[in-house]
Amino acid sequence: MRKIIVTEFMSLDGVIENPQWTFKYWNDETSNFKAEESSNNEPLLLGRVTYEGFAQAWPQRTDEASGGVYFNGTRKYVVTSTLDKLEWNNSVVIKGDIVAEIIKLKQEDGPNIVVHGSGKLVQFLLANNLVDTVRLLMYPVVLGKGQKLFEDGTTATLQLVKAAPLSSGVVSLVYERAE
Repeated sequence: MRKIIVTEFMSLDGVIENPQWTFKYWNDETSNFKAEESSNNEPLLLGRVTYEGFAQAWPQRTDEASGGVYFNGTRKYVVTSTLDKLEWNNSVVIKGDIVAEIIKLKQEDGPNIVVHGSGKLVQFLLANNLVDTVRLLMYPVVLGKGQKLFEDGTTATLQLVKAAPLSSGVVSLVYERAE
């Protein structure tokens, strides 16, 4: 069975929104951590807002080094109630019984499925016990406002399986769902 892996850039106060504040911390260590999530051409599961941002940014990037080859080439599953047609190549709409559709995806053969950003979708996935792994890059900044990964009411029991401080002050964290 495939796993759902959530990956986020997060401030110390839990903000994930518009992570331009991460750019000055980017280095080979963060690049290597992120590369682990795309090593097997993992498909993406995205919420509409993240999909629209990615669909604007990634098609112009066509080289391997930037991640353009991966993001443009991999399958993208988009949870949306408002979009019927997706223009970015290899994109598929998921509507209706979202839980059932995602369970079907998890049961298919193939690489794990990665969720980037998509805060509201992540909260929905956590509420429905569909997240298997959470990968965080925790940045040494406090933003004070913005969309948080774990909004009030979000619950999950996770087990830390890997933690590493990076030279930039960022900490990489990997959690698995606790059984």
